[in-house]
Amino acid sequence: MQLIEEGEGELVGWHDPDEHRRWVAENKSRELKDKRMSPEKAVKKFVENGDLLASGGFGHIRVSMALIYEIVRQNFKDLTMAGKTAVHDSDILIGAGCVNKVEVAYTFGHELRGLSPASRRAVESGKCEVVAEISNAAYQWRFLAGAMGVPFVPSRVLMGTDTFKYSSAKVMEDPFSGKSVCLLPSCNPDVVFIHVPRCDKYGNAQIDGIAVEDIQLGRAARRLIITTEEIIQDDVIREKPWRTSIPFYHVDAVVEVPYGSHPCEMPYLYFFDEEHIAEWLKKSKTEEGTREYFDKYVFGVDNFQEYLELVGGKENMERLAEIENYKRKMTAPWLRGD
Repeated sequence: MQLIEEGEGELVGWHDPDEHRRWVAENKSRELKDKRMSPEKAVKKFVENGDLLASGGFGHIRVSMALIYEIVRQNFKDLTMAGKTAVHDSDILIGAGCVNKVEVAYTFGHELRGLSPASRRAVESGKCEVVAEISNAAYQWRFLAGAMGVPFVPSRVLMGTDTFKYSSAKVMEDPFSGKSVCLLPSCNPDVVFIHVPRCDKYGNAQIDGIAVEDIQLGRAARRLIITTEEIIQDDVIREKPWRTSIPFYHVDAVVEVPYGSHPCEMPYLYFFDEEHIAEWLKKSKTEEGTREYFDKYVFGVDNFQEYLELVGGKENMERLAEIENYKRKMTAPWLRGD
């Protein structure tokens, strides 16, 4: 195949497929064993300084915020973030100084709420480097290649754009048609966090609503931590096996943490905590305000349960659940059909 053009971006998360297969065979067990542990233990056991992280969900929806805050609390450094659907999670990690590299599809904004002051300040000051750029679709296909155990996925995206110029993709001559084709390199993140509504103790996880890229991402992960609203019995999971989005043999840890996506939304369970997100956006406009936020909500508490109490406790969570339930009734109550 003839190389026509290649992007200037740093290649992050790529492993030789054969090396990755050997690594999985040596480090992943297919034993049906209890993987339950606390957020503190899961982060301490599976995250290392310098890792490439990827977070499941999308934007402010179904995000493992309990683990994001725990990474900050344990003061990890020199992390790289796969910034495909990351928004609030990446902003928190960049604002805390944990992440100093990102590959960007969409990272530096809070959607309709505005841009990310902390992340923008970090990039402009040189504390965080954008090492590569990519599109949302292209990143999902990087994870797909990682899940398939192949070095790349051919596509027709990115070509002719500045996004390609700053990506790690290559344009090659297609040996069949002789036309140009864009090769998107595979990605196997070191650690992936995915938040789900329910899971058994072995790691068989179900996702309500759109899965986004999580089916591919969970299979591409070197280490996968599942956080869940509740742990249910294995026989209940087996009653509807087609609903298992992520099977147990990809999972390294299962963390039960109700309201674990707060202040983000959990589809069908609770809505965004807009007041808390607004507080973060206001405080993170300055370095001093950012430190105040972390001192209060991360270092000022011992765990995620204490954080939930600090942001309003049961009363606040019930309020968010009521908003979500109302939204569901007013929009599409049929979406959760089995």
